[in-house]
Amino acid sequence: MTTEAVVTGWGFYVPPKVLTNADLETIVDTTDAWIYERTGIRERHIVEGDEVTSVMATKAAKEALARAGVRGEDLDAIVVATTSPDYLLPTAACLVQESLAARRAAVFDLGAACAGFIYGLAVSRGLILSGTARKILLVGAETISRFLDWNDRATCVLFGDGAGAVVIEASTAGAGIRSTALHGDGTKKAHLRLEGGGSLHPPMGRGSEGASYYIQMDGPEVFKLAVPAMADATREALGQAGLRLEDVDLFIPHQANARIIDAVAKRLGLDRSKVFVDIDRFGNTSAASIPIALCDALSRGRVRQGDTLAFAAFGGGMTWGAAIVEWSASAS
Repeated sequence: MTTEAVVTGWGFYVPPKVLTNADLETIVDTTDAWIYERTGIRERHIVEGDEVTSVMATKAAKEALARAGVRGEDLDAIVVATTSPDYLLPTAACLVQESLAARRAAVFDLGAACAGFIYGLAVSRGLILSGTARKILLVGAETISRFLDWNDRATCVLFGDGAGAVVIEASTAGAGIRSTALHGDGTKKAHLRLEGGGSLHPPMGRGSEGASYYIQMDGPEVFKLAVPAMADATREALGQAGLRLEDVDLFIPHQANARIIDAVAKRLGLDRSKVFVDIDRFGNTSAASIPIALCDALSRGRVRQGDTLAFAAFGGGMTWGAAIVEWSASAS
């Protein structure tokens, strides 16, 4: 029988602190109505104190592992999709490995911005189909709030912090991850970027002049790029899986902006009832957004065994992609 990469566990974590649009009215020149009308966001969760990416990733991971009945020492690989790790070295994946006592696991971070979880699904599937790994922990985790200019209402109102995780196992029992489509375009990098902190503009010393240590974004340009990219990648992934749009039971897009989600659904011709949205509660959590939304959809009874799920995301760099998953696990 054919071996497939199947999701067997899932979990998510968001910090307890909730930052509402009303709270933001006291921080920056904005209003609740202005934010909600343009983004669909009402609130987001923000870290406090020493809470960081690896801490949130570990909490989400423990929930996913418990649900799958997998121990840390059983894992062959840990992949953390993030652009906001605790450190440049060690990686967030190393810190998660330590917390889980996953001594056998290969560990690495994956940097593809908001599309990181999609890229992680592709990598995890490849590791399993090649026979390199049989049990993989994939986490999307971000602490974006630490990289926001709280005087810039174009960006600070959008993002939240959190982590979502899935356990992916080799199995012959279900179709699992059917296909992935990955793309990127570095020529459009100026539209969504974070320049400070790397080797060209290190935190201190030479090269740092003129570089921003905050996220910078050209919203209208991102919108124009994201909508066709996410729609086309979804069609591509469906084609690879031998499926049509009518076969999709639930579309779970990256929760970047409600307008983008609506425009992608319209471009695909998907009925609104098949599109899952929870950006109003969590904001844009970058690489964590799709796994958080998946967990949310499962908790609301929106995903059933045998459903065909479509994921799509677009992120800075630019990166984008889509994945098709036949859900074979019980939602309990």
